[in-house]
Amino acid sequence: MTSDDSLLVRRTAITVAALVVLRLIAGAVTPLTFDEAYYWTWSKHLAGGYYDHPPMVAVVIRLGTMIAGHTEIGVRLVSILLALPATWAVYRTARIFFDDARIASSAAILLNATLMVSVGTIIVTPDAPLLVSASFVLYCLAKAWQTGRGIWWIGVGVAVGCGLLSKYTAFFFGAQILLWLLIVKDLRRWFASPWPYLGGLVAFAVFSPVILWNADHQWVSFIKQLGRARVDGLSLKYLGELLPAQFAFATPSVFILGVLGLVAIARRKVAAAAGPALISISIWTLLLYFTWHSLHSRVEANWLGPVYPAFAIAAAVAAWDTQWSARTQRLAVASRRWALPIGAALFVVLVVQANTGLFTGFRRDATMRSVGAGWPQLARDIEAIRIRQKADCVLTGDYGTTSWLMFYLPQGTCVAQRWQHYRWTFAPEPDAALLKSRVLFVDNPGAETVFRGVYARGEKIADLTRRRSGVVVEDYEVDLLEDASGDPLDRSPAPELAR
Repeated sequence: MTSDDSLLVRRTAITVAALVVLRLIAGAVTPLTFDEAYYWTWSKHLAGGYYDHPPMVAVVIRLGTMIAGHTEIGVRLVSILLALPATWAVYRTARIFFDDARIASSAAILLNATLMVSVGTIIVTPDAPLLVSASFVLYCLAKAWQTGRGIWWIGVGVAVGCGLLSKYTAFFFGAQILLWLLIVKDLRRWFASPWPYLGGLVAFAVFSPVILWNADHQWVSFIKQLGRARVDGLSLKYLGELLPAQFAFATPSVFILGVLGLVAIARRKVAAAAGPALISISIWTLLLYFTWHSLHSRVEANWLGPVYPAFAIAAAVAAWDTQWSARTQRLAVASRRWALPIGAALFVVLVVQANTGLFTGFRRDATMRSVGAGWPQLARDIEAIRIRQKADCVLTGDYGTTSWLMFYLPQGTCVAQRWQHYRWTFAPEPDAALLKSRVLFVDNPGAETVFRGVYARGEKIADLTRRRSGVVVEDYEVDLLEDASGDPLDRSPAPELAR
């Protein structure tokens, strides 16, 4: 490595580290979203799987809270830090395939400039560990190509297995690898080697806890998530959302460079170039599938997270390794120059907006419902009422409210969701005596009253609100319920099993 390359690597490392520090600060001051609070409840009771997803997100949160405690930053710490190994893997993959420090460093920075990484690691979801797995699948495949050593297929298997422990989208890794081996002529020799098959066995072994959990739970998680592929009819309703969402999540500059990179790679002899072929396949496989999916159902923007490591490398290729026409070259240079400032600015704007509502004039916006702004104070108000009324437990109507209360009420407080019992089979039930004696029911006004036919007495005792910067986010009604004659918990099976 030349001295210029060493300087470039140091500057890249400093830039990425600064972005991670910025995310740590944002993660410490931003209240949890309801999904983060829900995943936090998983982390208190680790299992081989859960109704919604495989268990990796719970492991990530558990590790963070072991380090930083029962805090917002504790929940998010490891997820935010996962950007570091993902960035390293993307850097090394680009360096192996293109042998250019500028492309590798640019890929690392462009990856971190995206909202998929900046917001997608601060808000803890299964997508953060999945993105790391996608990065290491690329890296291990690059090493297998570079060295010709079969042992790297074991690394591929571990990376794929960890991806499957994160989210079922990782099943596409298998299709991507198979297509790569088929398309690149020099790689077909691996079909006669035991190493790729051993890697597959390793991936299966790593994923096996999820299979065993599903076998014990009527395959409910598989049915729920893989059932999304069911086609009940075709429509163009959601297709128009797909690219605009990725334009925003990638940020405009990185999106433009990534698209240009795909064009540049398509111009090359893909069948003879392992690196460009792997990058292209890793993007197009998922993109084409989710384009099809959008014809019958909504595609959430974060679902394409696994393509972003390859997309960042494609963007770097467009920025540094392609000759464009004068007009396109100006666009590429401007996009390269502004990618990091725009990405960082958009991240700051989103964090400030989520916490304060400043950029909408302190009015309501789409972030208000999902981010738990106002919940710390609301939980204190509910706890004060619970103590005053000598209630033994708090019942709620939805899993988001339940999870927020579990996190923000004093630890050990009895909290349970009245409905959707199937979401909570991983955790021990509250003592039946606590649920039947004297409880608070917290839900939105006008919701179905839980005491009808269950509790002998019930009365409304308070109206509460949660607020962000003085603006009401949600209204809540608090009812006092006493003397249950039946089971307070609705034990209906999951809708996937009921069908």
